[in-house]
Amino acid sequence: MTQIKSDTCSIDISVGGMTCASCVGRVEKALSKVPGVLSASVNLAMESARIETLGDEGMEAQLRRAIRDAGYEPRSSAQADAALNASPWTGFAPVAWGLVLSTPLVIPMVGDLWGQHWMLSAWLQFVLATPVQFVLGARFYKAGWHALKALSGNMDLLVALGTSAGWLLSVWLWLTAAPGSMPHLYFEGSAVVVTLVLLGKWLEARAKQQTTSAIRALHALRPETAHWSGPEGWVDVPLLEVMQGDCLKVLPGERFPVDGVVLEGQTQVDESMLTGESLHVLKTVGDRVTGASINGEGPVQMRVTAVGQETVLAHIIRLVEDAQAAKAPIQRLVDQVSAVFVPVVLGVAMVTLLAWLSWGHSFETALIHAVAVLVIACPCALGLATPAAIMAGTGVAAQHGILIKDAQALELAHQVDTVAFDKTGTLTLGQPRVTVQWTPPGQDANAALAIAAGLQSGSEHPLARAVGHWAQAQQVVADHMDQVHIVAGRGVAAQQASHSYWMGSLAWSVEGGLVMAPWQAQVDQMHAQGATVSALVEKNGDRAELLALFAYGDEPKPGAAEALVALRQRGLRLVMISGDNQAAAEAMARRLGLRPEAGEVRAQVLPEDKSALIEQLKQGGHKVAMVGDGVNDAPALAAAHVGMAMGNGTDVAMHAAGITLMRGDVSLVGDALDISARTVAKIRQNLFWAFIYNVAGIPLAAMGFLNPVLAGGAMAMSSVSVMTNALWLKSWRPRDHTKPSR
Repeated sequence: MTQIKSDTCSIDISVGGMTCASCVGRVEKALSKVPGVLSASVNLAMESARIETLGDEGMEAQLRRAIRDAGYEPRSSAQADAALNASPWTGFAPVAWGLVLSTPLVIPMVGDLWGQHWMLSAWLQFVLATPVQFVLGARFYKAGWHALKALSGNMDLLVALGTSAGWLLSVWLWLTAAPGSMPHLYFEGSAVVVTLVLLGKWLEARAKQQTTSAIRALHALRPETAHWSGPEGWVDVPLLEVMQGDCLKVLPGERFPVDGVVLEGQTQVDESMLTGESLHVLKTVGDRVTGASINGEGPVQMRVTAVGQETVLAHIIRLVEDAQAAKAPIQRLVDQVSAVFVPVVLGVAMVTLLAWLSWGHSFETALIHAVAVLVIACPCALGLATPAAIMAGTGVAAQHGILIKDAQALELAHQVDTVAFDKTGTLTLGQPRVTVQWTPPGQDANAALAIAAGLQSGSEHPLARAVGHWAQAQQVVADHMDQVHIVAGRGVAAQQASHSYWMGSLAWSVEGGLVMAPWQAQVDQMHAQGATVSALVEKNGDRAELLALFAYGDEPKPGAAEALVALRQRGLRLVMISGDNQAAAEAMARRLGLRPEAGEVRAQVLPEDKSALIEQLKQGGHKVAMVGDGVNDAPALAAAHVGMAMGNGTDVAMHAAGITLMRGDVSLVGDALDISARTVAKIRQNLFWAFIYNVAGIPLAAMGFLNPVLAGGAMAMSSVSVMTNALWLKSWRPRDHTKPSR
């Protein structure tokens, strides 16, 4: 998939044949050498590469050639999909053959434990072990050779060197043995190690399929066909033929094929795939419906507004894929270690060989211990530790309405100690209504309202919509205005014939010359009731005349107060940021359970100052999360360590944020912090186990406490244990916020 971004593009390529963290480094290095490549990031768990390049039509072909030249397979989209959707038993045949051929070699070893001597003849051991070594193990030689040509190392090189050494030693001992004698051979060690590694990679592949289940589940939500209204009536057409503006029919129990607007009918819609919320939502004429949501009891007709990659579902899939493909900052340490890991292991194996020889042991004994070092040191688990946890964490979060598009946000979220909230639309419903219109003596209330409605008719601000609804309720027609000019965070100004009007915040009105003293008592009374107040002013030369005051009321979001209590119980500092005056902001804050006296309210903050306030909190040593929903929140969302955008907000806010809360539910903030903490914990656990296998295993192998068979088993289990540990994240569920916290 290629996404064009201005003069650059992002190219995703599926890569086959990678086995460990060292492979990741080789592919990234090969891709980075291609002219025009700005950056390359390879994900071992997803077996994919994401490359940022300068726009060039032939770039993808060059990148695929670079991957192939490095010794790996650039796969097509069809091949990648086939790998993801393959049967769980795909690839088990080599493992099965390895088990069949290796078992006769292992049985005599078990018999020795019980005093039974069932040793097979040397030629039979050779016949059983050789196909395992050179047929089933051919993949290790091929990949190891490519690594050697690139003057680097990987898991395959270590396995190939270690098992070949054991096989060659066995052949040498067999051919040089005295006639009639039966030397101790190591064919079973080499064969079992190859089989165990193959088994480990197969188990690892099965676990990878489970980590990508969230993406596959999202893709599966798309219906194959749609009921389309054509010249000959209703016909079923493939989804790929549906275009924007088409009229579709959706029957009860069917999924909406694409995004659209209800044209006819009424129904209840299950949007749990989008929001994680199980309660159905009422949809009537004019309401938006989202592709892949499920129609309830009523048939409806809809007009298509978005298809293909422009739908909400496609956007969700893209965000989850981006997050899973990205590298967390902690991965950089792993990459640095992996770059030098294999050469160091080769050095340790050589030192082990020489040390045992210098202590007077036979070459046979010294070589077996060196082989054990090579086998146990494979860095598979290191490369899987971080991406496996990120894939599982972001996948389960998406299923519950939390879209994490930035791996860095995922890693930082658990460190957050301060959460800043925008007020309107985030903590409140964002649907303010006019509660009071006050007109000074001598002014006509309806005439003032007509002017106000005309001024606000071109704005999408919630307060502007409230004025429009108020005018409709009073059956007042809006006046036509010229030269309408919106001043962000302050208000709107316009001309009408020779008159100049503006409507906005009281502070802006005072800056424009309005004297508030005569009306201050009325304003204070409105503020005391928790209302937001705006002024309608007529400008005549240097004189500003008040035409009306409008008081607006909003309601807290259901569950917002309880969610804030839960966040405070986590030890978080809470801050509400509002453009309202201090009195109105504090009144709403108290309704939400916030404490203005503790500095939890920042009022009269202009949109351009929100990001500065976030920077101020950061400079105080805090790890800050910003939660918002509007265009004016985007700079603050970008400035925070972690930006969280409400899914009911604007596209700009969601693009600026690292995390999107699809339900617009404040309780999801705590859930996002929780899944972040659990994912980072899994990453650390995985890295601990990945390192501990090597830190403990290499010295034990070098000192002779591990033979190659045990080393091979431990190496295989290291990868499997890391993947299994990451998959525990799939059992995560958001906390039930209806129950009191302990």
